[in-house]
Amino acid sequence: MAAPSIPLSVLDLAPVPAGTTAASALQNSIDLARHVEPLGYTRHWVAEHHNMAGIASSSPAVLMAHLAAATSTMRIGSGGVMLPNHASLTIAEQFGMLEALHPGRIDLGLGRAPGTDQNTAAALRRTPLTVDDSFPYQLGELLAYFAGTHPEILATTAKGYRPALWMLGSSEYGAQVAGQLGVPYSFAHHFSMGGTEKALEAYRKTFEPSEWLEEPYSMIGVGVICAETSEQAEYLAGPSALSFTQLRQGRPMQMVRPEEVAAHEWTPAELELRQHWEQPVVKGDAEAVRTQLEELVERYGVDELMLTTMVYDHADRRRSYELVAEAWELPPPVATA
Repeated sequence: MAAPSIPLSVLDLAPVPAGTTAASALQNSIDLARHVEPLGYTRHWVAEHHNMAGIASSSPAVLMAHLAAATSTMRIGSGGVMLPNHASLTIAEQFGMLEALHPGRIDLGLGRAPGTDQNTAAALRRTPLTVDDSFPYQLGELLAYFAGTHPEILATTAKGYRPALWMLGSSEYGAQVAGQLGVPYSFAHHFSMGGTEKALEAYRKTFEPSEWLEEPYSMIGVGVICAETSEQAEYLAGPSALSFTQLRQGRPMQMVRPEEVAAHEWTPAELELRQHWEQPVVKGDAEAVRTQLEELVERYGVDELMLTTMVYDHADRRRSYELVAEAWELPPPVATA
């Protein structure tokens, strides 16, 4: 079988399983980036989440600085920065500095959702949450800082150091913004698969050529768990499945060991939630995972896949990305110009 031609990338949430620390999770993220770069993955993105005991990726820019310093060819980015949580000037200066330090390797993926609960969002913003959507205004401000055209403020580390801009989303809103701006678009298929087709259609329909892109470029996030056998992959998927059901039941907890999940007595409500979690997840041995990923590419016509692997043990996460890279026959990395 011929190797698929589209690139694969990594979405990293810096998971903090039960019995581990945030410090070890962050070190694991650095280790993962070093591991996947020579395997041929195109980019390594980190997400912004807050007030979640099992996730340490609360500050993408800080973690990205370490990831970029630990790698040399792979693109490093945010998947994404939730712009309404921050002042546009702060993001411009942070990501302009990253681009200045690591030219041609930084992606600024932007989202509109808070990435957390309402109370935490209010604490982050230090202003009352309103129903008014200031995202377009914030985005305009951000671009002005990078261009050096803001009428009053010079963002020294941003002017002339604009990273590659991406729009992220789980609805048609972000897709339309991405299309109108003419920037790449990444859809969160891994937790919003029901809207994937409509969002991608909206992006392509509204796309206007720009200085960034002449034609649409789309990517979807996919939850993937790959192991030596499909039975092993199912076993490793248990902690993530249980963590998801607990989160949806309003009692978020860190991932526990797979052997604890194997002994867990699932309630009917939990089993229903687990089925919902199962739907978008790609899991199995290398051949099964490759087949499922090829089917997603065929169905949605995307240009890139971003894989996120949530398992208890870091060694299993490393191995999952390794097996997928081998099955996908990823080409060796090429230095970014």
